[in-house]
Amino acid sequence: MSKIQVEDLSVIFGRRTKEAQELQKAGRSKVEILNQTGCTVGVSKASMDIQEGEVFVVMGLSGSGKSTLLRCFNRLIEPTDGTVKVDGNDILQINEHALREFRRTKMTMVFQHFGLLPHRTVSSNVAFGLEIQGVDEDTRLKKAYEVIKTVGLEGYEEKMTGQLSGGMQQRVGLARALATDPEILLMDEAFSALDPLIRTQMQEELLQLQEKVHKTILFITHDLDEALKLGDRIAIMKDGLIVQTGTPEEILTNPADDYVRAFVENVDRGGIVTAGSVMFKNPNAVRIKQDGPRAALRKMSKGGVTSMPVVGENGTFIGFVKDTDMKEMEDKGLRDIEQYMYTKEQVTAVKADTPVADLLPLFLDTDLNLAVVDDDRKLVGVVVHSSVIAEMIGKERSEVKQIRDEGGIDL
Repeated sequence: MSKIQVEDLSVIFGRRTKEAQELQKAGRSKVEILNQTGCTVGVSKASMDIQEGEVFVVMGLSGSGKSTLLRCFNRLIEPTDGTVKVDGNDILQINEHALREFRRTKMTMVFQHFGLLPHRTVSSNVAFGLEIQGVDEDTRLKKAYEVIKTVGLEGYEEKMTGQLSGGMQQRVGLARALATDPEILLMDEAFSALDPLIRTQMQEELLQLQEKVHKTILFITHDLDEALKLGDRIAIMKDGLIVQTGTPEEILTNPADDYVRAFVENVDRGGIVTAGSVMFKNPNAVRIKQDGPRAALRKMSKGGVTSMPVVGENGTFIGFVKDTDMKEMEDKGLRDIEQYMYTKEQVTAVKADTPVADLLPLFLDTDLNLAVVDDDRKLVGVVVHSSVIAEMIGKERSEVKQIRDEGGIDL
């Protein structure tokens, strides 16, 4: 279900915004608009649909417009044009009183540099939002202690924030955001100021926390690895434009243009790309009841493969056969291919969401391909050796085939 819907959102800084808007509608670039009007385009006609409970990451380099876009969601920056709807209501149309209430109760923000009150304790910082709402002291401190425990700071409730490490201070900032129980978290480069090891730890903790609280999170980052790790979906920005939106796997396997392709070319794809992306869908298969060795050989020859999955009734995967075995059966005049079949107990079947990195070891002790099955063990695809190797080394399958043919890789 959609939680936030953004349509044609633009932010233009400068005095001649109307003229800049006309140039924008005419398709002029950010640089052209700046040169002709002196106006800077922060965000250009951005549209997105963020689902309830998902982590939606906006990623881009410095100056891409990602933080400007984020601040439109709570109107810290007023858009020049477009709509931002939360639960179907356009927040750009609400009055100041309603906006303050919206910020206090529905949406909150976690900043890069923590924004803590140094003269207050951890619990007092965490309870600050509830204090602003007028919640009584006993209730707000009880809630603060609960959230502090949730973010892993139990025992530090009465410490001053200046006594804490950067990672612990960011946990305090996150706890403060969660204390008011908002539906939406805006996180602007929330982990960028942290040391690499602490940053990685905070990423893991955010994912674990999200499994408990199920908030709608809009996360801003300039780090592609962070975006791929955290995002259910990712929007990539350049010069105020959203150039591609998709799941991490979609971004890696189908980059929209050369800009995105340059971003993802050096990413470790093995843990993100799945069997579902590299498999041959709806593959031909040998039918256990109908097909004999001659039919199996004909199917393998037509498909250009040396092994093929075997299915039973309703397309259920039950094993594999090899062309050499089928040829031996045919020479011996045998009919029942089950005698020469590698059964499902002897071969591995995987789910479509299995990471490619987990597939490669499965090929080490076999020359059979891998079956991909659904929850009912019905055959949905086949993964071949070259597809996995191509994905792991970042090459097309045709390139891998050429390397193989030249003796570089034994597939």
